[in-house]
Formats: sequence, C-alpha cells, structure tokens
Amino acid sequence: MSGRVGDLSPKQAETLAKFQENIQDILPNLPVQDDHYLLRWLRARGFNLQKAEHMVRKHVEFRKQMKVDTLTTTWEPPEVMTRYFAGGMCGYDKDGSPIWYDVIGPLDPKGLMHSASKQDFLKTKIRDCELLREECIKQSKKHGKQIEAITMIYDCENLGMKHLWKPAVELYGEVLTMFEDNYPEGLKTLFVIKAPKVFPVAYNLIKHFLSEDTRKKIQVLGGNWKEALLQNIDAEQLPVYYGGTLTDPDGNPRCMCKINFGGDVPKSYYILESIKQQYESTVTVNRGSTFQSEYEILFPGCVLRWQFMTDSADIGFGVYQKTKIGERQKAGEMVEVVSNQRYNSHLVPEDGTLTCMEPGIYVLRFDNTYSIIHSKKVSYSVEVLLPDKGSEAQMDGLGKKIK
Repeated sequence: MSGRVGDLSPKQAETLAKFQENIQDILPNLPVQDDHYLLRWLRARGFNLQKAEHMVRKHVEFRKQMKVDTLTTTWEPPEVMTRYFAGGMCGYDKDGSPIWYDVIGPLDPKGLMHSASKQDFLKTKIRDCELLREECIKQSKKHGKQIEAITMIYDCENLGMKHLWKPAVELYGEVLTMFEDNYPEGLKTLFVIKAPKVFPVAYNLIKHFLSEDTRKKIQVLGGNWKEALLQNIDAEQLPVYYGGTLTDPDGNPRCMCKINFGGDVPKSYYILESIKQQYESTVTVNRGSTFQSEYEILFPGCVLRWQFMTDSADIGFGVYQKTKIGERQKAGEMVEVVSNQRYNSHLVPEDGTLTCMEPGIYVLRFDNTYSIIHSKKVSYSVEVLLPDKGSEAQMDGLGKKIK
C-alpha cells in the first residue's frame, strides 16, 4: 500500500487515527490539517508513530521560531538575495505539479555569504518552500486532485570549484536538512541537467543530508535532457531555454521574470570582510624555511580542497605532485600543479581546490623562504573530496536513478 488517502492498509489507517489523536494539541498550529497532509509525516517516518509525532512537533516549534506563517506576506528577502540568489518557480509538469528551477552555474556563493546572513538564506528558502506548498494547494483545487509535491530542475551548467567552497557547502547542507525535516514528501522528482565532471564530487558532499527516499527521486539526465524533460512537462510549460516553447511576455527564452539567473555579487553589497572558519591544524613556518603536507590521491577525479590563514603576515603557497614516492623532495624536484605565490592571508583567508586528474602524492607547500626575520603561524584545513560512485556511473548512462 502506498500510504496515501484511499490506499491505506488496515494497520496504516489505524496508525493515522492514533496519530491524529496524539497531536490534537498542536493540530491548529499546522498549515493544513487534512489526512493528505498528516500522511506525509507518517510516510516520511515509515509509519513509525513515535518518530512521526516527534517530527511534526519539532516542525511546529520550527514554524513558531522562524515565524513561518507570516514569511510569505510580511517579510521580504534582502535586495542582494532577490537579485543574485538564482532559481525560481516556472510552469507545471503534466500532473499539474509546480516546477522549481535551481540554476547553479551563475550562483556566487562567496558574494552572497559576504552580503547576507545565514538567517536570510534560511528564511529565503523557507519562504520559497511555503510559496510552493501554497501553489500545490491552488493546483489541487484547480485540477480536482491532490497535488502535494513539486518537480525540480537542477541546472548544473558551469558547476565548478567555487561552488565547493566549504562554508557554502555547509550552509547548503543546513538548507537541505531544513527541507528534509519540515517539508516531508514535498519532492516528486529532481532532474539534474548539464552535469559536469565535478558533479559526482559535489553530490558526494551533500548526499548525506538527503534521506534515502529523496535520493531515489534524483535523476541525472544525459545529453538528451531536453527530450527527457518534455516527456514529463508539456512544451508550453517549459521555457524555450530548456527545450520548450514558453517565453516571457517580452519574448525572453529564459523566462527571467520567473527564474532568477543570479550572477556575481558586486562588492558594494558586502557586509562582511570574511567568513569565520574553523581550521584543523596550526603550524609555525620558521623564517627562511618551508612546511610541506602530503596527501595521497588513489584515483582520478578526486578534489583537493584547502583553506588557510596566517596571523600577522603573508605566506607563499603552492601545490606539487611528487615524482618519487617515499622520500622528501624539494619544490624544484616535483611537478608544480598550482603555482607558488605569496598570499595576504593575514588580511583575507585563502581557499582553493584542485581536481586531481592523476593518482599520486600531492604536496601542499607553505613557503617562508623569502622572510629573513619573521616566522609565520599558519592555520589550515585540507580535505580530499571523493566522487560519488553512483552518480559518476549514472553520468555515463541516460537518467537512471541515483542509489
């Protein structure tokens, strides 16, 4: 049985009745009180009564804390979010479900996080979720059937290393957790289109924030993604830019009056000079010397990601690949893969990534050889990001589901 209205086993029906009874005290605080809505919480927890009750009670606290009931009517996101936070709702799929577009490539994570607070991000995404929930209700009334989940199109064109910036990934993880905890069963299908080679690494960073059920709803489409979208969405509901016939009133094929395509955030919006970060290690690089840290890459496609800052002065930094295993090598004996240069990391923390196309030993080298007086204290973190094997294999196919 699907666990939906009209398709409940006797045990599921009994659990629903008990669930309604147990949450009578909070029922008026929920945005919807019908069986369709309550069953979403039960399905999300496999009809475990105790877990579903705990989940929905946490949601009521969440709505109160974030003032969710008034977000869509009395709160507006900061201007920088409305102008540069890419995405938007546009059109409906063949079942009448609203379609939400996330446009990743033009997104400027650093610019946005320097220009808006974490609360602004969360409230903006909560507001989007509430607007989509309300749209589902309107569509249900229009079509005379229950519509409670959305279709998402995840446009990954130009997804790159800037999107793997650790603070941005951590914030995105909080957004995904918020969605999983408070909008259960709200996603019907997520289509990933134009996924580049770095997608498996990016997916591996965020997949642990997603429930198993959500992961099963993700489809990575191949080169025929336009045809695949049209199997699920009528052409008049799909922007020309994505393979349909829909345009803005002025003829814009991207439907930019509904979908925000973001862009680089001007520094005039910045309210923070830097984002506070936690570092895993600290080392003092003596005057006239260097410090090297080695990382083994076992297979192609892994990504090295680093962040560092110094206490009081600049430091040289470069990345090298060793040519001899098992012995320390000088910079001139190794292959330079990220050129050594000096960074004012005492003023602005530095970060970067490298996609390692060859297995081997990679060396991150902090260089203080040019300083004849001062030692440098460096705080740093380094990670090796692995690609998700399921999505990596899927990119070789044509839209099989991620496991």
